[in-house]
Amino acid sequence: MAIATRVIPCLDVAAGRVVKGVNFLNLRDAGDPVELAARYAEQGADELTFLDVTATVDDRSTTYEVVQRTAEQVFIPLTVGGGVRGVEDVARLLEVGADKVGINSGAIARPEVIGEIADRFGSQVLVLSLDVKRSPRTPSGFVVTTHGGKRETDLDALEWCREAVERGAGELLVNSMDADGTLAGFDLELTRAVRELADVPVIASGGAGRLEHFAPAVEAGADAVLAASVFHDGTFTVGQVKRALAEAGHTVRLAPAG
Repeated sequence: MAIATRVIPCLDVAAGRVVKGVNFLNLRDAGDPVELAARYAEQGADELTFLDVTATVDDRSTTYEVVQRTAEQVFIPLTVGGGVRGVEDVARLLEVGADKVGINSGAIARPEVIGEIADRFGSQVLVLSLDVKRSPRTPSGFVVTTHGGKRETDLDALEWCREAVERGAGELLVNSMDADGTLAGFDLELTRAVRELADVPVIASGGAGRLEHFAPAVEAGADAVLAASVFHDGTFTVGQVKRALAEAGHTVRLAPAG
């Protein structure tokens, strides 16, 4: 039996509110995270991803209180990222209701933390989140960024994916900074390249703007598709995305009408 493709709304949170921008710039308010999470769960979301997009920039931990309120209202898997630096951060997030924890800048600063988290909690808990830009500076043509896309590293994105999986990352959330917020479609070349080297689930993120954008991402190798503004703005519902995927021949978990 085919494994269902997951549809994951993303809540980018700053100062306790969901925000959205283009290429991580000009952030605008998109609503209350608890209210939006409940709406997406009702629409049939398979999971939710909650990213505190200013935690690393502000050098602080994720807003635990908002995570807890969200987890108390929503009974589907919740991945939380932002400001995660070590096993104690992960432990606290799991205590307040996270099911999985995303790490980006913290793992780049100290790659050993990936193994430490995987050893203590299991690889299934650990999602490596990557904000990737196209760049001629790396062999693959893709470079990893940190601090909400504000700083480029010297890491080749594909090599970093490979290393992170070897260290124990259980899932890869690959966000195209070039496509993020543009509504022009997922970066299929990036998705395909990550799929070819990784034997863990791959989440495609960045660029969804039309219903027909989702199926190509799955065909490029994504196990899950993540989007934000199209859901926040009411462009379409989770259920409509799932029906579009089903019509394109992909297996999904049936969602309510909407």
